[in-house]
Amino acid sequence: MSLISKFDGNMNVIGKQLREYRIKKNLSYEKLSVKLQLIGVNIHKQSLYDIEINKRTVKDYELCALAYVLEIDVNDLLKDMQELF
Repeated sequence: MSLISKFDGNMNVIGKQLREYRIKKNLSYEKLSVKLQLIGVNIHKQSLYDIEINKRTVKDYELCALAYVLEIDVNDLLKDMQELF
């Protein structure tokens, strides 16, 4: 039994939005990973892919860093979650 809960079968709720904003900003997984490293947050390009396909959890500081690097509000990444409530 996994110690990590899943939400509706997913490990996170930002995957779809992350992919859309990453593509909109014309960033590859590699480029996004490098931008994150420059601000001190290490997320490997494979991990970014895993987040997008909802196979990896996202830590709170990673969520903030992703929003910062993508130049969006954290709530933009949480949009799908907010629509449920």
